[in-house]
Amino acid sequence: MTINCKGNLIDLSSPKIMGILNVTPDSFYDGGSYKNEAEIISQVEKMLNDGATFIDVGAYSSKPGSEFVSEEEELNRVLPVIDLLLSKFPNVLLSIDTFRSKVAKQAINKGATLINDISAGMLDDNMLQTVAELQVPYVMMHMKGTPQTMQSIATYEDVVKEVMFYFSERINAARKLGINDVIVDPGFGFAKTLEHNYEIMQKLDFFSILELPILVGISRKSMIYKLLETTPKEALNGTSVLNTIALQKGAQILRVHDVKEAQECIKIFTQLK
Repeated sequence: MTINCKGNLIDLSSPKIMGILNVTPDSFYDGGSYKNEAEIISQVEKMLNDGATFIDVGAYSSKPGSEFVSEEEELNRVLPVIDLLLSKFPNVLLSIDTFRSKVAKQAINKGATLINDISAGMLDDNMLQTVAELQVPYVMMHMKGTPQTMQSIATYEDVVKEVMFYFSERINAARKLGINDVIVDPGFGFAKTLEHNYEIMQKLDFFSILELPILVGISRKSMIYKLLETTPKEALNGTSVLNTIALQKGAQILRVHDVKEAQECIKIFTQLK
């Protein structure tokens, strides 16, 4: 299983890591952590040295109840960071974490490599057509509503069945437009209760029926720290446990804050395999 990134085929038969870089003031774990160019470069350099294949740059916090950010503000936050990172790390594979087609297009034109969309094109009618025109890998995530409303509509009769149906529809729409490299993300924590999240994790291997790479993003999320009655800061051990389970159940990409620890999970998983 491969995806084409800037003409390079990335082999996902061995799991890869996507390091998270939030250039937002309000992300749930690292909001406001990287306030200047030196801090951004230092963090990305560390993630790359620790084994990240991709760096996911986000300028709009999607935590439950997060504040609305204008398209102009999102562009002002993210485009200079892309310029900065590519000037320092010319070969870095940057992912742009956005649900807006205009932001995605400008980021790719600046040199980003793939698009990571929490809405699978549902929040911007032009997104799928834009991805098709750009011909870049596309991560489509499951979510209902918006970051502002999603937790109020976290109701399902059968969460795994409904998420699977959602993907079948969105994948079909993407294929009709000629999008080749699609990655699916079940959307842990997005319009889902703690119980929904663990049911999806328990049945994650069901998603292999889609025959597409699976991305899992559970790093330091509330499904861990609420269950363990702790905080995001203290949720690294729980994150490593769930990342290992996700690998065992077929995840090909781990989206994480802590790259070194995720790489250790992959090493141990690979050795066992």
